Amino acid sequence: MPATSLADWLRAEPDEALAELLRTRRDLSTPPPSDTTVLATRAGTPGSVARACEDLDTATLAVLDALLVAGADAATVPVSEVRALVGRDVAGSLAKLRARVLVWGADDALRVPPAARDALGPFPAGLGAPSPALAATDVEARLAEAGEDERAVLTALAAGPPIGRTRDASFDVSLSDAATPVQKLLARGLLLRRDDQTVELPRELGLLLRGGVAFEPATLTEPELPVHPHRTDTVDETAAGEAMELLRQVESLLRSWSQLPPPVLKAGGLGVRELKKLAKDLDVDEPRATLLAELVVGAGLVADSENTTPEWVPTTLTDSWLASPAVQRWMTLAQAWLELPRLPGLAGGRDAKDKPIAPLSEELRRPLAPAGRRRVLAALAELPEGAGVKSVDELVQVLAWRAPRRGGRLRDETVRWTMAEATALGLVGLGGLTTGTRLLLDDDRAGAVEALHDALPTPVDHVLVQADLTVVAPGPLETDLAAAMAAVADVESAGHATVYRVTETSVRRALDTGRTADELHAMFRDKSATPVPQGLTYLIDDVARRHGRLRGGAAGSFLRCDDEALLAEVLAHPVAGEYDLRMIAPTVLISSAPLADVLEALRGAGFAPAAEGPDGRVVDLRPSGRRLPGRARTARARPGEPAVLSEEQATRIVSNLRAGDQAAARRRGSAVRAPGGGGKDTTATLDLLSRATLEQREVWIGFVDSRGTASQRVVRPLRVGGGVLEGANQERYPLHRITSAALVED
Repeated sequence: MPATSLADWLRAEPDEALAELLRTRRDLSTPPPSDTTVLATRAGTPGSVARACEDLDTATLAVLDALLVAGADAATVPVSEVRALVGRDVAGSLAKLRARVLVWGADDALRVPPAARDALGPFPAGLGAPSPALAATDVEARLAEAGEDERAVLTALAAGPPIGRTRDASFDVSLSDAATPVQKLLARGLLLRRDDQTVELPRELGLLLRGGVAFEPATLTEPELPVHPHRTDTVDETAAGEAMELLRQVESLLRSWSQLPPPVLKAGGLGVRELKKLAKDLDVDEPRATLLAELVVGAGLVADSENTTPEWVPTTLTDSWLASPAVQRWMTLAQAWLELPRLPGLAGGRDAKDKPIAPLSEELRRPLAPAGRRRVLAALAELPEGAGVKSVDELVQVLAWRAPRRGGRLRDETVRWTMAEATALGLVGLGGLTTGTRLLLDDDRAGAVEALHDALPTPVDHVLVQADLTVVAPGPLETDLAAAMAAVADVESAGHATVYRVTETSVRRALDTGRTADELHAMFRDKSATPVPQGLTYLIDDVARRHGRLRGGAAGSFLRCDDEALLAEVLAHPVAGEYDLRMIAPTVLISSAPLADVLEALRGAGFAPAAEGPDGRVVDLRPSGRRLPGRARTARARPGEPAVLSEEQATRIVSNLRAGDQAAARRRGSAVRAPGGGGKDTTATLDLLSRATLEQREVWIGFVDSRGTASQRVVRPLRVGGGVLEGANQERYPLHRITSAALVED
């Protein structure tokens, strides 16, 4: 049967199949191809073929390998030959390959793009090149003559790859003079010499050693994924406990960095010393500290200050986040992690220059990371509700089988990192997805929040005060009580039951917030389910007795005057109340307002104040001119995955493809090309289009769209005017974009 070209195959495909192809292989639609020939050429490039193979499973890739072994990239191949190489039915895999146009043609004349050999490597199925010398011989008989040591070499090469490096390849000796197994095999013709140090196992012998098929049958079946059955509520409650622990650690991080922001490294990122300090302060390991830092920056809660001495500083979003309910805070972090275009797990490793990779540095940026996370979670979503994987390594094997060419060298590590991070976030519990995570993956954020709320234990309204000045919270505390405990005590150990310790420092901290000793006594008396020990009462009273004897305050400006009567006059004026003026000494007034504002108001009230500098001299505070705020540096956007092609967009592109094919097929006669490639002078084109309108004739046009993409159309003009050509199918073409035109002969 004569071979069918890929372009002809695509032209014969229905519009729905082409639209699905464009949505599956999204790179084919950017920019939109002008006709099927362009689409076929683009689909056959090595880069496009490699991208199309990324989502194929091992069994489907095996069929494509078998087609290459059979030579389908150079000539047509019957499906029976492919089936014999694979050793099983290949109809399902061929359907997937045809849908991606990695294979085309009837079953008795299959073809693959020549670029598939470049995309899949030089040794399809791990087999070597055929040997003409073995084609007309009894390969089994030759193999039977080989010794055990020779067969061991052949067996190792048969497993793939089929090449080996050895010094024995440089010797050309007869069988009687051969001393090593490789020399004997070369002499027998059972190995091919590629160069002085490389030998290759012939394809015929490789297939024979594999039992006549190109693949081990077990490798073509997806590995089983053993799971542990759990109750759904058990999974949800376990994950909810992890979520609450994460929130506590993020809160501690934000408060710590609010007080002492860590510096930004010159090359960007967080330094080793700062990471170790964070891990120690939060009592976590460094990978967990890295994840927390990446989360707060990814959620916008912390940002680079970008000043002369840049620091990682909490943003204004931090206060609103801390004031939000726990489930809303969790949702912010979970959504940030799902969309985070970075791999926190890379931190601590080495880059291409063997330098350590710092957290929050640019080296962690991976635009495809969100897609990788969702792929792992989607695999868990296929399990029954409540079921969890027994081993992460078994999940790694399953995902590697489903897409062995996706993810590069970090493919398996990304799965492990995703499981660890999802567990820390409370998205995964006991190896399985929570109810909230399943809803979140379906973009039901409200449902996910409600599911987490239901999984959390009911907040308790009491604590247990111990004689050793520790306070046990037997569960998550109510919001007000949690805030009070955070103010008056330090967390000693966290978990389902949090242990606080009250110290002199923590009591002083509570008094600094404005609470009084009586209020602290009342809080412990009302909220403790156990008697308040006398030691705690004495501690609070002792600290309160010494607290506040020395006081300090903030002032934006001051006024001083030796004339006490003048100061009394100022205090009596309404301007004193407006600008919060108060006397702290007989000759000194202070205000919380800036000095320039206070002086302007006093001058307006009839006084004549003057400003003085630190040395007592009069200074001029008048503004020196307008100032514009500095613009923050914006990071350059990095390319990520191509945008998802909508069904409507795919249909429109297919319609243009068909129009381009029609134009190429029906164009006859010489084209009238517009001067300057269709520039301002469109007289010739306008005359031809006007003639076609009067004669009711179809016209072939070439034009360039707004994105610079050239294409062709066959149009039946209805009207030409106002700088636009209107066709019978309501299409409109600006005349200045039409580059050439020709009448279509009947």
